[in-house]
Amino acid sequence: MRNEVRSLRGMVTAPHHLAAQAGLGVLQDGGNAVEATVAVAACLAVVYPHMTGIGGDGFWLIAEPDGRTHAIDACGGAAATADLALYEEHETIPWRGPLAANTVAGTISGWAAALESSGGTLPLARLLRDAIHHAECGVAVARGGAEIAAAKGAELRDQPGAWATTFEPEGRPLVEGEILRQPQLAVTLTALARDGLRSFYEGALARSIAADLAQFGSPVSAADLAAHRATRPAPLSVPIEGARLFNTAPPTQGAASLLILALFDRVHAAEAEGFDYVHGLVEATKQAFLFRDRHVGDPAYMSFDPQTLLDDPRELDEMAMRIDLNRALPWPQPASAGDTCWFGAADAEGRVVSAIQSTYFEFGSGLVLPETGITWQNRGSSFRLSEDGWNALRPGRKPFHTLNPALARFDDGRVMAYGTMGGEGQPQTQAAIFTRYARYGIGLQEAISRPRWLLGRTWGDDSTTLKIEDRFPLDLYEDLDTAGHQIELMPAFTTTMGHAGAIVRHADGMLEGATDPRSDGQVAAW
Repeated sequence: MRNEVRSLRGMVTAPHHLAAQAGLGVLQDGGNAVEATVAVAACLAVVYPHMTGIGGDGFWLIAEPDGRTHAIDACGGAAATADLALYEEHETIPWRGPLAANTVAGTISGWAAALESSGGTLPLARLLRDAIHHAECGVAVARGGAEIAAAKGAELRDQPGAWATTFEPEGRPLVEGEILRQPQLAVTLTALARDGLRSFYEGALARSIAADLAQFGSPVSAADLAAHRATRPAPLSVPIEGARLFNTAPPTQGAASLLILALFDRVHAAEAEGFDYVHGLVEATKQAFLFRDRHVGDPAYMSFDPQTLLDDPRELDEMAMRIDLNRALPWPQPASAGDTCWFGAADAEGRVVSAIQSTYFEFGSGLVLPETGITWQNRGSSFRLSEDGWNALRPGRKPFHTLNPALARFDDGRVMAYGTMGGEGQPQTQAAIFTRYARYGIGLQEAISRPRWLLGRTWGDDSTTLKIEDRFPLDLYEDLDTAGHQIELMPAFTTTMGHAGAIVRHADGMLEGATDPRSDGQVAAW
């Protein structure tokens, strides 16, 4: 089911159909949107292991029926021994391997924090049931997963741990349709269901995780795991015409996502898909990224609160005036990569969830722990080996995150959860989906299916061109080139543009959902 618009009791959207079905089953069994989202998150960790896993980080936005909107930061900090001395033989932190696995995995703590305040009643074993089943019995490999595993195999199969035995069990990459089984991950998820989510950080499971990490040379220790807690920072927000937008605070790039839309709200573009529209959003993106790259990181090390800017309409007006409506600002600037899963849910009580989790690169650090089947993230490989400055490595410091789930509350009572995977592309795709739907009245599914663009790099590509799908009107490409944009045409429905999704809950309770034809996803509703 690609799109659903009718009076329903609950809805889930996810980039893999089995994960969407897992969330739907929880709703049908009396669970709420938070419980359904945990089920989706757990299932994605099994069926989309190239994009996400329980060895990564996550962030949540939850819109409550009473009008509150709150956030969860499930980002792990750098290990206590992850300092400059650890990398004295390196100019930069390796992208793969044990030294890339230098931060605590926070995802599970985010599930725990969300459930603590959800008011849900279903047992944890029910929420993790489908994920355990798919890990134990196996899941058919999707085309995208097979292509990524084949493309990245050369840099992953020789990493210590169980990557090769898990994802190349026959000594070759699994192909589309073959069955991927992850029995050790099934055992780990079963232990979490039995012993509670905190057991990931303290207890027998945590000791096993720490032992495997130590065996392969990761600096993350049992003490680092035990010290970790998810936090509940206030979400960032900004008003625009007809709505208030929400996103997550640093260390995420949520401020950039909000800035793009706040700046574009001050730009006059007559219609979607024309030059004024695409150029305006691309130039708003550049201004937002310039701010992000100067100011956003671990909030403990920041001297500026992005909410101060978002609350100042005069400052936003001045930023918008820096946008040349006819010429492209020279680019590139440093870009960030990342592979991710966004997913969302809504329930009959009026609760709406926007969530995202990731192991950073495809298969993270490449370190698959043999005792637990966990693929550990490499988010900390983005740290700079520097004494000070932006995103400089420090023990306990949180790395800068491209992850950012989005949510909007409209003046007419609608609540919209939306997001995507894709590193640098996340804020840009969010902006395209939201503006098409909210400003130009385009249907939710069409807003996602229409052609997209991406300034910068993603999926490990170093190119910083303006990548744009080849389904726009032909004269747009010429106009963008004339304005000074460095255009790179991309094929239709390329996964480079990410796997997006959205759910809208209307004031009368009607639910509307969409998923991306670029993904293996589904909208599942009841």
